[in-house]
Amino acid sequence: MLQSLAGSSCVRLVEQHRSAWCFALLVLGYLLYLVFGAVVFSSVELPYEDLLRQELGKLKQRFLEEHACLSEQQLEQFLMRVLEASNYGVSVLSNASGNWNWDFTSSLFFASTVLSTTGYGHTVPLSDGGKAFCIIYSVIGIPFTLLFLTAVVQRIIVYVTRRPVLYFHIRWGFSKQVVAVIHAMVLGFITVSCFFLIPAAIFSVLEDDWNFLESFYFCFISLSTIGLGDYVPGEGYNQKFRELYKIGITCYLLMGLIAMLVVLETFCELHELKKFRKLFYVKKDKEEDQVHIMEHDQLSFSSISDQAASMKDDQKANEPFVNSQSPTSNDSSLNN
Repeated sequence: MLQSLAGSSCVRLVEQHRSAWCFALLVLGYLLYLVFGAVVFSSVELPYEDLLRQELGKLKQRFLEEHACLSEQQLEQFLMRVLEASNYGVSVLSNASGNWNWDFTSSLFFASTVLSTTGYGHTVPLSDGGKAFCIIYSVIGIPFTLLFLTAVVQRIIVYVTRRPVLYFHIRWGFSKQVVAVIHAMVLGFITVSCFFLIPAAIFSVLEDDWNFLESFYFCFISLSTIGLGDYVPGEGYNQKFRELYKIGITCYLLMGLIAMLVVLETFCELHELKKFRKLFYVKKDKEEDQVHIMEHDQLSFSSISDQAASMKDDQKANEPFVNSQSPTSNDSSLNN
């Protein structure tokens, strides 16, 4: 008996705080996913880093042995300066000296990466004025970009998602939920093909040092706005039509970002995902809602009754020939 009562009380407690328990599980799952990613990245990349460190150490030692007139301190100062310049997008290699980082097309590409929060980091402002302008430009431009993307996605999703789903639902009588799921999957496949697979194949041809996996990796890192900056197109030696190429990449990033947002919004409108998201939301207090509704109804009823009473008083005041005699006195006068 006590066990059944305890079990029923635990069930009621869980049901009453269901959203809180789901939210706690969500936080725990996210933290475990972070730890899982850290473990996998560490186990996969740490051996390659160790091999690279050993190789660089051997090269440095061999260089110092072949050039005895150069001290280790002088070499390290030179390397530090080279690495610092490389972090700002300036290379000392002879095959990269012809590429300027701040011509108009490169600056346009940089502005698009800043406003879209991609931020490859391969080119950064060097001057104090450029850094100050980048702050002001981003503070104004990022919310402006969000407003622009929201307006564009809202208009596109009406014609790409909502109207096709309603057409098949009304015209052909299919279930709206089934049509929405199939439409989302088809739209996702088209987006992956047009903005990931096909561009990856194009980049693997235009970029000499990129294979298909590296090109697909660049597309995903860019359109997801991660922007690691380890792969940046148009930075190769003697890139043909570099200015036009940079403008095309800028247009690709903006169009791809819009397509990604349209797909995400389409999936977010699915009924199943809406029900799943509600598990983690804070539920509204029904008693407070009912109190507000009752107070609103009482106010509305009292105002209506007050208005009706005032209208009756006005009618009586506007009728001067209405006498105040009772109905019985009127009947007796008529009989006489």
